[in-house]
Amino acid sequence: MKFYKNKKRLAAAVCLTLCVATTAFAATEHWNDASLTPKAIVATQAGDQTWEQWKTSWESIKTDFEQVSMAPGKDASQMNFGWYSKEQPKHALIRISENADMSKASEWKGTSKAGTVVSGTQYYANKVTVRGLQPDTTYYYQVNVDGTWQGVQSFKTGNPDDFSFMYVGDPQIGASKGQTSSEGNKQDGELAARNDAYNWNKTLNSALAQHPEINFLVSPGDQINEPAEDQSDAKVQLQEMQYAGYLSVKALRSLPEATSIGNHDSMTIGYQNHFNVPNPFTEEANPTKAGHGYFYTYGNALFIMINANNYNAADHEALIKKAIKAHPDTKWRIVVMHQDIYGSGKDHSDSDGILLRTQLTPIYDANKIDVVLQGHDHTYARTYQISGDGKQHADFSEYKVAGQQGQHHNLIGVRRTPSSTSRRRRSPSIRMMPRQASPSTRRIASSKTDPAAQLHKISCLPQKREAALCEKEFL
Repeated sequence: MKFYKNKKRLAAAVCLTLCVATTAFAATEHWNDASLTPKAIVATQAGDQTWEQWKTSWESIKTDFEQVSMAPGKDASQMNFGWYSKEQPKHALIRISENADMSKASEWKGTSKAGTVVSGTQYYANKVTVRGLQPDTTYYYQVNVDGTWQGVQSFKTGNPDDFSFMYVGDPQIGASKGQTSSEGNKQDGELAARNDAYNWNKTLNSALAQHPEINFLVSPGDQINEPAEDQSDAKVQLQEMQYAGYLSVKALRSLPEATSIGNHDSMTIGYQNHFNVPNPFTEEANPTKAGHGYFYTYGNALFIMINANNYNAADHEALIKKAIKAHPDTKWRIVVMHQDIYGSGKDHSDSDGILLRTQLTPIYDANKIDVVLQGHDHTYARTYQISGDGKQHADFSEYKVAGQQGQHHNLIGVRRTPSSTSRRRRSPSIRMMPRQASPSTRRIASSKTDPAAQLHKISCLPQKREAALCEKEFL
């Protein structure tokens, strides 16, 4: 999202990501087979590699669970880091310097606690926040993992008054499972993760080549495909392999990512162990195992990340009010959530879409939310401002219970009745009314497509908060 001071212009780069296969939830019949372009050279953390070279490198990458994630801090002057380690240090440690040789580096301490157990090995979740960063400045950093300082990486801070972010939908590493590649291999969980991680590199490389000015990434969730609902060792190991593939992307060594919790992420503690989010809303009454919603600011924008796998909308209303109370004067209020409540994608519109849209739209209206970024459906859509019809609708109170998880979004699809063996529950009588007088709110749902990347820029020229003229440019 880019804010231009003089024109008061807002622009968001939307990257329609990745390439997956038919799966049980949020699936698409299309996928991108990396083996079809064996001579393509892709920049990866293992070097510039062809598909054959990547297959060799994958053997070590797939079990490298100690990779670092970066996330925006509470504001543009902070950066959050998270990573796994096999050893638990007294303090998690990061070095930061403005010099590539790490001279005059400052050392920052954080927390370390027991995290995920993978194949019998206890890993520890390490988190550090670096503060006092200056705008438009290149910083170099090192992370201490298992008592050893890792190689030097770098990132560049943005200008809070003029910045851009890239929005990606459902990377879902491992979702090409079940497809057959041109090499004749039917994709099992590991082969799917290998394929999708390679293409994830392609996607971000292509997007950043088109828009090198991007300051951070925003994802509405489903970073990985395996939910590991039964918490079995085999499925947790596969999920962590997918996180390894997701985090292995070279671009993510220097690109902070503000992720949300998707239904595939929601069932284990893996998400909250990998990502160090700012202002986590620990007051949530019905949190998921993956963690909580959170919020942060960047310049004059307030980002509120909703954990919509928790179907108790009172929790989300409390988070929104807390964020706005802390930052009442930000010009833009942006909600990011996984579930799509404004679209009509099959099959979610008739399941969790029903359950959440009647609860959340009045909350967004009342709190003057300007933009809602969503995922889940694997389709692309955008609208002018949409509001609820103001009428009372079913609140589905039976699903606002502790322990409910977004992965169970098919629960309301079928209801048993005395007169029939099954009945499809119909959408409530609700009309989403466009407010022609105030089209400043954007509702955007994500899509998956070729990682060669269609990148769209959505530009808005608001004369005031309540009115805007928008256009979409296909880049």
